[in-house]
Parts: sequence; structure tokens; C-alpha cells
Amino acid sequence: MIPLCVPHLAGNEWAYIKDCLDTNWVSATGQYVNRFEKALAEYTGAAHAVAVSSGTTALHISLIVSGIQPGDFVIVPNLTFVATANVVKYMGAHPLLCDIDPDTYLLDLDLLEEFLENETELRDGTAIHRATGRPVRALMPVHVLGNLFDMERMLALCERFHLILIEDTAEALGSFYKGQHAGTFGRMGCLSFNGNKIITTGGGGIILTNNEADARRAKHLTMQAKASTLEYLHDEVGYNYRLVNILAAMGVAQMELLPDFVRRKQEINRFYEQAFAGLEGLRFQRLNEGVSSNCWHVVVRTPRRDELVQHLAQNGVESRPLWIPMNRLPAFTQDWYISRHDHTAAVAGEGIMLPCSTSITDDELQTVCGLVRSFHQQSVPVPAS
Repeated sequence: MIPLCVPHLAGNEWAYIKDCLDTNWVSATGQYVNRFEKALAEYTGAAHAVAVSSGTTALHISLIVSGIQPGDFVIVPNLTFVATANVVKYMGAHPLLCDIDPDTYLLDLDLLEEFLENETELRDGTAIHRATGRPVRALMPVHVLGNLFDMERMLALCERFHLILIEDTAEALGSFYKGQHAGTFGRMGCLSFNGNKIITTGGGGIILTNNEADARRAKHLTMQAKASTLEYLHDEVGYNYRLVNILAAMGVAQMELLPDFVRRKQEINRFYEQAFAGLEGLRFQRLNEGVSSNCWHVVVRTPRRDELVQHLAQNGVESRPLWIPMNRLPAFTQDWYISRHDHTAAVAGEGIMLPCSTSITDDELQTVCGLVRSFHQQSVPVPAS
């Protein structure tokens, strides 16, 4: 079996984890937590990095620190992993789902701007949705598959409509827009280190911010809001969300390999693009101008996606359909959906994730490409002579 996307543990992971075991520093404090946060801050250029237990908890804490209230609208893309919308529900707030651009797979800024102009009004510095009376408080875009937005335009939109920008950067570690790292443009950026991400700690995340007060509060909340080093004094409702030292040790080792991982991901993406050049009906994600993507996952669109998934599986290759749109999941069917053409449905219905582990060999890539090409050629009708 050629797997879809698996961790590549090829550096100092064993040595650093053993050091945690040898020194008995395995829980939520220790030198590796500090080293991991420092490494992420230095790599991304963020002033502060706060290590947490997952990308989901990073998003949750960011919403709390940003002051999101029950009943608020938080704008999220309709095409994303479910965690982005879930955390809005955690707050008692409402995800305002927005359709995507069919080429970039990112939230459609043209559509969003039109919605904000025509269906909201500013009252006392807050954008209010006229139809419901709810505040539209924040924008939480997802840098899908490592692609980034036109960030100048996004920041201008947030300033114009007084939106807090929280970047879901779970898929974009190693992605840059005009030289600036993803997750460092808004108030907070949230990274994930799940097993399928470009680096992994098994489970873990990071909150990036340039605001020192936000970083301090985020760290405080993730440590159960403990206000004394001696007594069990907790000054507000807190959360057990900190990343433990033993997992941070894995993260430090993985960060040492990140530049190589990014280069390999980009090579894999080019390999697929070259192999499928000229195949009618197969489409790749288009990167925005100024973006250097980490190419976290390779996704192609094909009308016979489900048959291709089955064909690959029968030949020992793991693949996966792209996410089901948020507005089609039971928890979100009643939420507001901004759309004219429902591009999300089209992209989600045709998108297939292909194997892209950083440890995949060129021979394995050739195998995958050969299977896709042969399937595609058999499925394209032969013109009558």
C-alpha cells in the first residue's frame, strides 16, 4: 500500500523523546515546550508562539482571546476541515459559511465583500447583519492546502468592516505571501501538527501572534488559568490545552527537518503537475500571485472522482475525497451560507487527495501517476472516426 500522507520521522525524534524520559520531564512544562515555541516564532517571524494540544484548541483559544461572544457571526469558508466551524459553535457563536473561489479553493473575497457591502451595516464600529441583527465579529479564513489569499485585500476588508482576523493556518506551515509567513497577518494564526501535517507532534498546535498581551492570556487560559505557582488559585475559567514536553520534543526534531519537508512537498506537486500535463479534465489548485506554497496536499479535480478512488485502492494506493462542504454536514445545515453558484459543492465533489508523504519515493509517485493516467485514458470517450 502506498499511503496517503504519513509522518516522516527521520531526525532527532528518538533522542529528544528519550531525553524527556531520562529526565522525567514529560508533562506540560519543560525545555522542549520552550524550544518548540521559540523555533516556530523564529521560523514564521511571529513575535510570540504559544504551544497547545491541537490545531482545534488553538482556534478555540484564539476566539476566546479575541472576545467572540454567543450569538456573534464568525465568517468561515464552506470548504474546510470541520474543526474550523466546530470551534465557532463551541463559543455559542454562529459560523457564517462563505462559498469559495473554484480555482484557488479559498474563501471567495469578491463574494464576501459583496455580502458585507449589501447585507451588513456598521453600528458603533461593528458590522451588523441586517437580516438577523447579529454582529459579524470575525473572519477566520483557511489557507487551504498551503495556498494564501491576497492578504493586502483581506486586511483592507477586515479594517473596512471592523472584523477580527484569525487565520486558520493548519495546512500552511512553510507557506509565504510576498515573503511573510501565513498566520502572521491577523490578530492570531493557528497551526496544527496532526499526524498528516507537514510536521507532526502526533497531536498539537501553535497560536502565533504579534500581540504580547494576547500571547500571555492564551498561555494562561491553556494552563487552566492558574494564577499562582504554589496554590491552586484559578482566576477565570481555563482549559487543559497545553502541549506536553514529550510531544514538543518531537516537534523540535521535526522543525529541524521542515525546510527539507517543504522542498520535498513542492517537488511532489511538480511531479504530479508534469505527469498529468495535457490530461483533459484533470485540474489542479491555482496559487494566488505572490504565494510560495508548502504544497501540503496534492488535490486534483476529476468528474469521476469516486471511481478513481476505488481504482487506486484496488491497486494498493490510498487516496481520499476532499472534505464534505460544511453546509452539508448535520451540525451546520441550518447555518447561513453565502453563495451564488455553490462552487464548494463542485470542488468538493470532484476533489481527490493523492499520496504526498515527504517520504514517498519517485518510483511510488510513478506508480500513482501511471494508475491515474491509465484510468483517465480509459474513462475518456474515444471520438468516432
